[in-house]
Amino acid sequence: MRAWPEAPVYTALYDERAVGDLVPPERVRTSFLQWFPLRERAFRAYAPLYPRAFEAFDLSAYDLVVSSTTAWAKGVIVRPDAVHVCYINTVSRFVFDEARYVGGFGAAALARPLIRRLAAWDVRAAQRPTRFVANSHNVAARVRRWYGREADVLPCPVDVDGFTPGAGNGAYYAVVSRLLPYKRIDLAIAACAIAGVPLHVVGTGPDERRLKALALGTATTFHGAVDDATRNALLGDARAAILPGEEDFGLVPLEAAAAGRPTIAYAAGGALETIVDGETGAFFDDAQPRALAEAIRAFDPARYDPGRLRAHAEEFRPERFVARLRAIVGETVP
Repeated sequence: MRAWPEAPVYTALYDERAVGDLVPPERVRTSFLQWFPLRERAFRAYAPLYPRAFEAFDLSAYDLVVSSTTAWAKGVIVRPDAVHVCYINTVSRFVFDEARYVGGFGAAALARPLIRRLAAWDVRAAQRPTRFVANSHNVAARVRRWYGREADVLPCPVDVDGFTPGAGNGAYYAVVSRLLPYKRIDLAIAACAIAGVPLHVVGTGPDERRLKALALGTATTFHGAVDDATRNALLGDARAAILPGEEDFGLVPLEAAAAGRPTIAYAAGGALETIVDGETGAFFDDAQPRALAEAIRAFDPARYDPGRLRAHAEEFRPERFVARLRAIVGETVP
């Protein structure tokens, strides 16, 4: 097994913050989209340029590339003799869920041919990595179905140390999410209104205006983007977190567990892998407001032991993730 490089180079599509505080700025190499105007607000409009942006990264100096992707990074071009291990968080949503993805654009009829061209590129690009590692069995099944590739399964790491168990003394439920249509936060708003309980929503995103309009007259509070301490406090004081949509992995139930709180989740997708029914959370089967409202009314937070919840989250610590990923890379490098 070859030694890992001492000073890896990290690439970012258009913003150095893509790697946050984890990487020294001098180690970041951004694409040409870094210089485009309104890159943060108009990033969807630049989607046709993303394949070219990633293919333009010069990785010819590297015999090992490890990428993390939700869409584009799997398409980087490496040397023919290089190893590319791709950690895949989901098959690109515009490949397997075109209708809802296109619906997120203002001019759906005009966007559809473009999305189909991007989808064709995406499937071709998915043949490039040497090995895929999926964040869940749910995503691994999508990789097999849509890309015709096999993937190892390695659950996402959870920043357990960023949370402290709370007592759940608040009389509210919490949603922590990007505000996107497929996240189904509208379902949580409607269900909490039917059940007559307050809902606190943490996060920002393109669906924010619509969701706030839907929430008028309900006991819904939007907190927007919050710091880690505030998120920890909001989760720790909640009766439970709510995961109303089908998730690729289901990270929020683990963060809630790290904060000592259970989750009520839609029984589909990655949540089936990150929630232990009756021990770390409960499920509802029908993606309709009344079904979730019934689950909320029947929910008894006293059944859930904060210690058991925390222990469950500990199983997903970053150290375990890093050790397993290193082992997978070591098995792949000749």
